[in-house]
Amino acid sequence: MAYKTVNPYTNEVVKTYDFATKEQIEQTLSTTHNLYKKWRKEKISDRATTLHKIADLLRANKQKLAKIATVDMGKLLRESEGEVELCALIADYFAEHGEELLSSTPITTRATGAAEIEKQAIGTILAVEPWNFPYYQIMRVFAPNYIVGNPMILKHASNTPGSAAAFEKIVIEAGASKGSMVNLFLNYDQVSEIIADSRVQGVALTGSKRGGQSVAKVAGENLKKSSMELGGSDAFIVLSDADVKQAVDLAWRVRLYNAGQVCTSSKRFIVADNLYDEFLKQLKEKFANLKPGDPMNPNTTLAPMNSQRAKDKLQDQVNRAIAAGAKVYYGNQKIDLSGQFFEPTILVDVNKDNPLFYEEMFGPVAQVFKVHSDEEAVGLANDSQLGLGGIVFSKDSQHGKKIAQQIETGMVFVNTFLSSLPELPFGGVKGSGYGRELSSLGLMAFVNEKLVVTAQKPDYGNAAGGLAII
Repeated sequence: MAYKTVNPYTNEVVKTYDFATKEQIEQTLSTTHNLYKKWRKEKISDRATTLHKIADLLRANKQKLAKIATVDMGKLLRESEGEVELCALIADYFAEHGEELLSSTPITTRATGAAEIEKQAIGTILAVEPWNFPYYQIMRVFAPNYIVGNPMILKHASNTPGSAAAFEKIVIEAGASKGSMVNLFLNYDQVSEIIADSRVQGVALTGSKRGGQSVAKVAGENLKKSSMELGGSDAFIVLSDADVKQAVDLAWRVRLYNAGQVCTSSKRFIVADNLYDEFLKQLKEKFANLKPGDPMNPNTTLAPMNSQRAKDKLQDQVNRAIAAGAKVYYGNQKIDLSGQFFEPTILVDVNKDNPLFYEEMFGPVAQVFKVHSDEEAVGLANDSQLGLGGIVFSKDSQHGKKIAQQIETGMVFVNTFLSSLPELPFGGVKGSGYGRELSSLGLMAFVNEKLVVTAQKPDYGNAAGGLAII
């Protein structure tokens, strides 16, 4: 697919971009590999200083960067501004804490000498990233690997090339060494070739199950470490003791943020029977009050979807769900605007035999289910092929926590937004992928945790009771 920016609000083709040439790819592989070797001799603190400069430049250019992202993929301008600020927070976090987190860890051992785990870079990393958070998705991989000393090659989504180029420009302007992060407009064959190259040591992907399977297969065949974040169909459980108004006020926001195009958006609302009818009534009112329009306009509350392709796919999913017995409680009507708008929709009676029961619906569509007990709520939440995030809502936070601990997912939040912050690990289980990004766990995603045992003098014996030679 060609790289081009098509404004989802105006449908205008803004700019097209050429695929990277073989010469550009080879030059990038050589530059990043040489930089990796150079960084092994340099101090982490030098990169930390530059990473702080990147954060400063992100904040200084927030308005400009936000407009680029909104034109690329259509999100509300204020949401784009928030994304830029989050990127700055992530950069500052790893600049401030990276060196400490990467310090050696001593081990108490019976072996002769002192033992410790050293955390070292492994080499160039390829990041394959999606369009829905065109800066944040890059920063989640870039910041920790930059501090570690792993240069990064970026393959961004084909519909957000403007954002990819803008991020790379910020890194260069901050004074980062050439090759620290290189954006290449790659096709799928080129991605496979880069993963197979001996100078690349890992690949991080956020995207679809199909894309993850393809990239993970190539990584596995070439014994390259990988991390995968493959989306979610997150449950939002409303327990019988919950305050409905408070639950709905959170529910509509988490479902429709970024026009519902968020991996960790709550997509399945599992509601106790005593609250079900009132929950639906109030959720409908919230959905009905949204105002579609120009995402640059501060009065707009519903942005267009990122592309006609995404809108058509979501409509097909809704149509198939209805054909299989689901009922439309609200929505599914055409919005009379030229952009790629999809009316927020509420589906009920989505039974387990419905083909959409297990599909992720990546847009402003909510599925609402009625349950009669906490046990049924947990069972329904876990009856999913995905396991990324989730929310539990209860008047009693300890009751909510008890339910949250039973959910088969990578992240669960009780009585609050499922938020992303640099100190919190991000990732899932089951079909949502493996590995973690952000936090100390994300920092170690592509690190050689190397054992070093140092004896004060030569020891050829077996005094420790273990095998001296294996």
